[in-house]
Amino acid sequence: MDHKGADTPSIAYKVFTFEESKKNTQESLSVSIPEVLDPQYGMYVWPCAVVLAQYLWTQREELRGKTVLELGAGVSLPGVVAAKCGAKVILSDSTKTPLCLENCRRSCEANSLHDVVVMGIIWGEISPDLVLLPKLDIILGSDVFYEPQDFEDVLVTVAFLLRKNPRAQFWTTYQERSADWSIEALLYRWKLNCVEVPLETFDANKSELAGSNLPGRHIIQMIVITLKTEDVGL
Repeated sequence: MDHKGADTPSIAYKVFTFEESKKNTQESLSVSIPEVLDPQYGMYVWPCAVVLAQYLWTQREELRGKTVLELGAGVSLPGVVAAKCGAKVILSDSTKTPLCLENCRRSCEANSLHDVVVMGIIWGEISPDLVLLPKLDIILGSDVFYEPQDFEDVLVTVAFLLRKNPRAQFWTTYQERSADWSIEALLYRWKLNCVEVPLETFDANKSELAGSNLPGRHIIQMIVITLKTEDVGL
């Protein structure tokens, strides 16, 4: 790798290949994700992202033509996979971290995705850009439940978007880091339902997915969050 200037991040591209081997015809999808190696603001593919991307790959027929928003996208593996599966994708990360937004754009460029929108969203804040989002079908988030102090801000944003789009779903993966951490009370407060999706149902109960060494031995859970039934109009 070439030596870079002090202000220029070192970037390595990691390829993830998703395959379908249960049908007679072999299908596969390869995407290239840039990882920033600078120690001051390292941006990597986290274990949860690969699991969520695997789920998206298995749902690729459902994704075609759908409008998808990824929260906290970072290096954007799930959003890139969704776009490659035919979804109309909006990638978002915090407006406070422009380097993350830059990396969202870099991921799009690496995969020749020219129609993906990148925008800044601060969890818990209802900004004009959030209000003006188009109709959404699916919201994505991998490892957005990372810091307990952010849990409610994430769900405030998700609840707002689901009330604007009552038929939409929030597909999210999280890593179990503490038995004491829970979003159950917050789901009740914001009138949200949560259903677990067992990893074995989408062939993700493995330590290595998509030709990578992720998710490793981490315990990852996949859940789908929706509005409570009484809040969804007929």
